[in-house]
Formats: sequence, structure tokens, C-alpha cells
Amino acid sequence: MSDDDSGAGVGDSGVHVGGDAYGGVRLSQRRTRRARSSARGLMVTGALSSAVLLGSGVLWFLSTYATSQLKRVNAGTVGSDARGAMNILLVGVDKRDDLSRKEQNRLHLGREVGQRSDTMMVIHLSEDHSKVTVVSLPRDSWVDIPGKGTHKINSAYSLGGAKLAVHTVQNATGLPINHYIEVNVLGFINVVNAVGGVSVCTPVAINDQHTKFQLQPGTYELDGVKALFYARTRATARSDLDRIDRQQQVISALLQRALSGGTLANPTRLGALVGSTLKTLTVDDALAKDVLGLADQLKDVSTDDVAFTTVPLADVNYKAPTGESAVLWNKPAARDLFKRIAADEPLVKPAASKSATPTPSASSSPASSAEALTVAPSRIAVRVLNGTAITGLGARTKADLRKVGFQVPAAPGDTTPRDHTDTVVRYPAGREDSARTVAAAIPGADLRQADVPGIEVIVGSKYSGTKKVTVKDDSPAATPTPADDAPVAKTATQNICKK
Repeated sequence: MSDDDSGAGVGDSGVHVGGDAYGGVRLSQRRTRRARSSARGLMVTGALSSAVLLGSGVLWFLSTYATSQLKRVNAGTVGSDARGAMNILLVGVDKRDDLSRKEQNRLHLGREVGQRSDTMMVIHLSEDHSKVTVVSLPRDSWVDIPGKGTHKINSAYSLGGAKLAVHTVQNATGLPINHYIEVNVLGFINVVNAVGGVSVCTPVAINDQHTKFQLQPGTYELDGVKALFYARTRATARSDLDRIDRQQQVISALLQRALSGGTLANPTRLGALVGSTLKTLTVDDALAKDVLGLADQLKDVSTDDVAFTTVPLADVNYKAPTGESAVLWNKPAARDLFKRIAADEPLVKPAASKSATPTPSASSSPASSAEALTVAPSRIAVRVLNGTAITGLGARTKADLRKVGFQVPAAPGDTTPRDHTDTVVRYPAGREDSARTVAAAIPGADLRQADVPGIEVIVGSKYSGTKKVTVKDDSPAATPTPADDAPVAKTATQNICKK
């Protein structure tokens, strides 16, 4: 499909890309809607494209220009040796001070001065700098902010700038933060356009009433503005969690495009990428000084070497004491994740499953009881979504699943639309064993692999209840099965859409 089919014309965006090779941005006279949320989670691609530039060695030849373009900040990072493992905090910032009041109104950014953080990711470079792991930290994570009490994690930046953001993430993850990268609001559009757009694929329909952005299931080529809409929309069943998945897909596609010969061998496009990327970044002093050393060490990194995951969650519908809606981390699983990262353990198995790459549609099959179940219900955390208009069906399903031993930590949610007849158990790549246990406990349920972070049950109108299941060798002496709440990770290559 061409992106003309997307239903998201540039005129709807309120942001237009100029005709120069550097993708200059100007504001439309037409109003945009919900532009404040458009900044959330999108600026990360600019920072990761800087890693592409470093890896390609381009900045080696542009050292004076590069260091002069990078903005610097005292972020309170611990620094790092030239070699060895490294953790970088990536923060996306909604900065309004440089925008006029008219521009803020057109972008619906509000009139507050100062800066706000809408995205946080931890980027881990392995000991030999041959592997990169990117962990998304949901912006609504309810955590302790040193000296300020308990708040959403993105509040750390507005309460104390880069230093407090670094301190907060260090406390929450247990990882030392060696370096800091901050990306501004509008840089994302320029970076995507500089590489000629990105290819994305959606397995579900998107119909964002706020931006009028629409996509049917399929694969699309998007420019910077439409990629912005794609990565920012919350108009799917899992809202912010779906948005994180789309952000990781867009970043992967951008890395692929930036590393391709069509960019590195094209002087105009390469110059646009260099200029666009450098203008979006603010980094700590030590990183700015040693950018060339990092360039040399990352030159061989490919999309196979970059893995993405999200911090495990225990409750995606947490109601904070302040009345805010937030999410709670699964602390044991998160602790295990960051320990594995600190130990340089790979999160992605070397032999990736054939179906790991996103496709426009997901296949499903009826649950089979012929194959022995291997994961006990007590080890499985399930998310319930009511796929019907039947009031209370989600709550009843949650209670039924808990009665037969499953963990259901979060309140049930709803799908959009609510027209499901059959009950579907959705699971990410690598979690089929757990999903089979869930499906076996729900007579008539279908199994479906999908781009989701954990096991989900979409309840259909035919739902009739649950039953107890028997798991093979479910005894304390049995060989331990990997924890079901272990994080799901994909490489950038697996995130990239198939042609």
C-alpha cells in the first residue's frame, strides 16, 4: 500500500517538511490536535540514529563539526572507560521555550515554560560493544524519585532536570548510568525524512479520532510526520503499551534505513542525516568529548546486534494515591532483567523463531490438549481484555482464571471494537508453552501469536468459564522452567517488516 492510503495527509498534521534536503520543519496554518502527546516516545529515534552515525564512522571525518553541534549538559553521570560495558539514559524532552506562543497553540503544547520528559530508555552496550540492548521505561511508571517522593518516572526530569532523571533511573534499575542523551521534540521528523522515510507494518487497524490518522492492517512507507503519528497513537487496544511496541518498530526501521547503502552512499541523504541528528541531541560532557572513541567501537554493529525490550509490569491500571493513572513494575522480574543486562546476558535467543518478524496479520489455531502442558498456571501472569459489550465479563473472567491458579494482577481492560465472538489467547514469540496452558484452561479458546508483551486473553461472547489443567511433572523437584514473566525481547532485525 502507498502511504496515500493512510488517511493522514500532511495537511492534517499541522507540521510540514520543507523542500530542502535537510527536511526543514515549518508549522502549518491549520491547527493540529493532541500535539502535546505527539512528542511522547518519538524523539528516541534521533538518539539511536546518532549511534548509527557513530557506528558507520561518519563522524570520524566530521569531528570538529560534530562536537560543535552537540549541546552539553551536566547530568551527574558516572562516566565510563574507553572500553567496557556502558549504560546510556536516553530522555525525550518536550521543550517549549524555543517556540512562540502561536506555535505552541498550533501544536497544542500549552504555554508552560520549561521542559518535560515524555520518554525514557536505557541503552546498554555490552562489554566488547558488539551488542546493544534497549529497555523502554513506561513514562507512567510509579517509582521513587529521590528527595521528591513517589511519582511517575517522567516527573523526575521536570522536578530536577537531567541530574534527577539519571539519579531516579539508577535507583530504579540498579544500573550505573554512564552517559546521558537528550532529544528534542521536533528532531524526529527531520531524522526520518533525512533517511527517506521508514517502512512499518501494523497487524491491527488504527483509527485515531484525534489526529484522523488511519491505517488498515498492512505494510506502509511513512514520511516523518506520518511516522510520528504512527508511533504516538494510542488508538489501539493496549494504548501506551502498543505505542511502545510501535516506537521500537519505528526505531528498528530507522536503523535499517540509516545503515543501508542508500543512505551511506548518498552524499545528500547522508549529509541530511548527520545534520538532522546532531541538531536534536544534548549529551553529557564526557560523551561529547569521547564521541570518536565510541564511533570506532560501534562501527560493526548491525540490526542483528540491537535488542529491544520493555521493563516487566505487574499492574498496567494502577491508581496512584494522587488519583493519577500509572503502571507498576513487576519488581522481581525487573530486578532479574537488569541483573541480566549488567551481566551482559543476551535477551534474545540466537535461533530466532520463524514468526518473530512482525506481519500484517497474526495466525491463530484452536487450542490443543494433545500436547503435554509444561508451564503451571501459578507461573503465568495473564492480562484480561473484554472483547464484548457484555458488562462485567472481563471481571468474571479474571476471577475464573484466578480460581484455577493463574496470576491476573491488573484490572481487566476493553478492546476496540468490542465485537469478539471467540475467546483468543494472544502471546509473544517464545511464550507458546505458557499460552497453551492458558488456552487449555479456557474451553474453545484460540491461540494466536501477536506483537504483545505478555499473555493476553481477549474474552469473546462464547466464553463459558475455565477449568483446571494438569501440567506435566509439576513438582518442586522438577527442572525449573524460565519464569513466565521474563521480559520479551526482539532484535531490530526481527522488528523490521518483511517485504
